[in-house]
Amino acid sequence: MFKKVILITLDGLGIGELPDAGEFGDSGSNTLKNLATAVGGLNLPNLERMGLGFLGDFRGIRKIKEPIASYGIMAERSKAKDTSTGHWEMMGLIIKKPFPLYPDGFPHEVTDAFEKAIGKKILGNKASSGTEIIKELGEEQMKTGRPIVYTSADSVFQIAAHEDIILVGELYRMCEIARGILKEPHNVGRVIARPFTGRPGNFQRTPKRKDYSLPPPGKTVPDGLKEKGIPVIGIGKIEDIFVGKGITEAIHTENNTDGIEKIIRAIVKTDKGLIFTDLVDFDMVYGHRNDPEGFAKALTDFDKSLPVFFKEMGRDDILMLTADHGCDPTTPSTDHSREYVPLLVYGEKVKAGINLGIRKTFADIGATIADIFDVKRPEAGESFLKEIAI
Repeated sequence: MFKKVILITLDGLGIGELPDAGEFGDSGSNTLKNLATAVGGLNLPNLERMGLGFLGDFRGIRKIKEPIASYGIMAERSKAKDTSTGHWEMMGLIIKKPFPLYPDGFPHEVTDAFEKAIGKKILGNKASSGTEIIKELGEEQMKTGRPIVYTSADSVFQIAAHEDIILVGELYRMCEIARGILKEPHNVGRVIARPFTGRPGNFQRTPKRKDYSLPPPGKTVPDGLKEKGIPVIGIGKIEDIFVGKGITEAIHTENNTDGIEKIIRAIVKTDKGLIFTDLVDFDMVYGHRNDPEGFAKALTDFDKSLPVFFKEMGRDDILMLTADHGCDPTTPSTDHSREYVPLLVYGEKVKAGINLGIRKTFADIGATIADIFDVKRPEAGESFLKEIAI
C-alpha cells in the first residue's frame, strides 16, 4: 500500500493546553494560536490546504472547503513535556515515571562527582534560559575556563562553554562523563553540549550542539522496522533522541533549512522505509527565546517547502506532520509547554478531509507506521491506517 513514510516533527508546535497543563505551570499555553495573534496573523497557505485551520482558531489560517490531507489532534499520554518522551511516545513507548527535574539546580552528589571527574569547578548550576546564562556567565567562563552547567524546566543537564576556551571535543567528553554520572535517581532525560562563540555582549550558540539521551527503556517501532530490514533514516537529532536504536542511517543537520534540504534528498533517493525528522529551530531558536516573529518566519519558510515535498513524493508515499510538545513563545516561561499537537497526513493514497479527531496518545502514529510496514504493533496506540487509506 505505502512504501515510504515521511514523518516530520515540527519541534515545539503545540496547539493548545492539555487538561493537566496547570500541573506543569502551562495554563494558557497555545503555541500556534498565541504566536499567530502576537504577529498579527500567519500566512501558511500549504498547511492551510492540508487542514491546519480545522485544528483550532489560529489568526490568518482558514478552514478551507476541501483540504488535501486528513487531520487530527494528538494528546500526550506520558506525564511529561520533553523531547525524548514525546518522540518515544510517537514510536509506541509510553513513559510512566517522569524524568527528574532540578528547578533549584543539581545536588552536591551530582556536581561534586562531575567536578572531580573533569578536574574543574563549574559555574551556574541553576535553571536558566540558554541564551541568558551565556549572557550572564559567558565572560566569566572565558576568564576561568570553568564550564557552565545549567538546567531548565525539562529534565536536562546542559554544559555550555566557549569553543576557544574548551574545545568542542573536550566539551563532548565532559558530556559523556556527566551521562555516566547521571544514573538513578538522577537519570535526567538528556545531557546536552552547548558550545558558543563570540565576545562578551555578543555570544552566539553554535550548531555543534550534541545531545546525550538515555536510551528508550523499551522496544520502539523503529526497532521492529530495522529487525525486518526496513530502512529507518533519522534526520536531525533523531539519532540522538533514540541513541541510535532502530536507526539504519543517521543524517545530522545544522538548522531547519539544512533539515528541509536533507528531507527532500532522502525522499528522492529512498525507495522504501521511514524517513523520521525533527526540525528543531522552532523550539530551540525561537520558542525557548520567546521570539514569536522568528517562530512565525520559520513556519512560513517550512510552509514554502511543502510543494517541493509534494512534488518529490511518489504515489506510494505518505507524509505525516506533527510535534512533540509545545514551546509557547508568548508566555513568561522560556521552556516547553504541555500541549496537544497537530496531526496532518497527506499522500496520493490518503483520503483527503478525514477528521481523525483527538487521538489519546502520540503512539497512534507508531501503531499506524507498524501497520503500514506489517511489523508488530506497539502495546500503546491505535492505528488510523484504515481511516485514511484509499
